[in-house]
Amino acid sequence: MPVWQKAHKLSIEVFNLTINLPRSEDYGLTSQIRKSSNGVPACIAEGFGRSTKKDKSNFYIIARGSSFETQNHLLYGNKVGYFETQITEQLFDEYNELIHELNKLIKSLE
Repeated sequence: MPVWQKAHKLSIEVFNLTINLPRSEDYGLTSQIRKSSNGVPACIAEGFGRSTKKDKSNFYIIARGSSFETQNHLLYGNKVGYFETQITEQLFDEYNELIHELNKLIKSLE
């Protein structure tokens, strides 16, 4: 699924973005943003494997929520000076595109 491929690519980009965060963030921002960004392709994959439209839709909705959560963490990381504005804006925009694709997928199952 192209939407899974995009989500997977983004989760790797977020992982790489967080490699140099301070150790004090290991149980804070680092783990939170990695968990939310990795949750997006995981939920898409799980939804793809479900047999009913309702089950599929529920997992795609959760993936969309995790995308918004990741955007929040990106903005926070930028505001506290961990992430450069240009990189933050680029990833934020890519998550907006992913959210749009998830919305279309969810709508197609209704």
